[in-house]
Amino acid sequence: MPKFAQRWFSGLSRNVIFLSLTSLFGDISTEMLYPILPVYLTQTLKASGGVLGLIEGMAQAIQNVAQGFSGFLSDKLQRKKPIALAGFILAALAKPLLGLASTWQFALGARLADRLGAGTRSAPRDALIAESVEPKYRGKAFGLEGFGDNLGAFLGPVITVLLFLFFQLNIHTVFFLAFIPGGIAALLVLFVKERKIRPEGSPKIEMHFREFPAAYWRYLMITALFGIGNSSNSFLILQLKGKGISLTVTVLIYALFNLLAALISYPAGSLSDKLGRRPVLLVSFIIFFIAYAGFAMTTGFFLTAILFVFYGLFQGVFRSVGKSYATDLVPAHLRASGIGWYSTTVGISGLIASIVAGQLWDKVSHTAVFVYGAAISSIGIVSLCLFKGKAPRAD
Repeated sequence: MPKFAQRWFSGLSRNVIFLSLTSLFGDISTEMLYPILPVYLTQTLKASGGVLGLIEGMAQAIQNVAQGFSGFLSDKLQRKKPIALAGFILAALAKPLLGLASTWQFALGARLADRLGAGTRSAPRDALIAESVEPKYRGKAFGLEGFGDNLGAFLGPVITVLLFLFFQLNIHTVFFLAFIPGGIAALLVLFVKERKIRPEGSPKIEMHFREFPAAYWRYLMITALFGIGNSSNSFLILQLKGKGISLTVTVLIYALFNLLAALISYPAGSLSDKLGRRPVLLVSFIIFFIAYAGFAMTTGFFLTAILFVFYGLFQGVFRSVGKSYATDLVPAHLRASGIGWYSTTVGISGLIASIVAGQLWDKVSHTAVFVYGAAISSIGIVSLCLFKGKAPRAD
């Protein structure tokens, strides 16, 4: 390996590689379906914009609430790998159920099962990543995992387009085929080696919220404040589809959005190791504001497509640096819980944002969704500028 590559990837472990691959295949499975799901729900199952916002908001919420509890359970039992594996298996099995749906209510149940699995696996997986590298390389590690996740989010839609164009498969068959990469992700978890740590005494079901530092709670408050303006990306997909373009082109634009997110994830994580988490995370908040303000002001397809792809920068930076920052602010023995409750905050605020966006979409205007998001994000930007938080102690 060239010296430049050795320096660029220094500090990463075998576990980080395997866990990044699980994110790659897990997200291929998810994103084969995500860009066609809004159309499937609104056109095939006849759901309204409000119902779409409810489904996606609840799905996001249950995913992230599950992360909080799975992270807590991982810390109490000091067993992260089995919990992560169970989540990957559940998420893979839930995909075909979406293809069997004949009503939006059935689709809601399948979607929630899928996201419950995704939430269950995420916090213990992220804790495994954090404990597999030295603290000074943590941004890199989460950046590589974010690269795998967002690359999967690029490849998933591309695979779906190929299935539509070259194999002429119907939309239901794609839901069944999405099980395959999900199953591969579950198998890859078996190659991860977890450090055996024996818990002191018998594990007790106690939350120990008081053990989290004050800076961590302040960070969660800022995350929640910003998050109530960050609605489901389904509304962005519908905005593109509303410009009169085909489903195939919409899916390809969504794939480019995820490709940009993948390409920025690792550099952003690595940069946050050097410059600090807050300034890099602040840049992602500003990108969100610019993108949503642009969505609110533009009416042309071309500029809307460019803004959507540009919005991928936010996705890539926020995912890798946001979680790294949460990990920095908690003690080592609460790492999985810290990541989990951070994700719970993202999920609950996302539920609120999506419900509000659904109502604005149906009863006010499509533009109102993006005006609302831009306005809320500006408050989040100011709050993050004022925030000061440091790690409680070295690992």
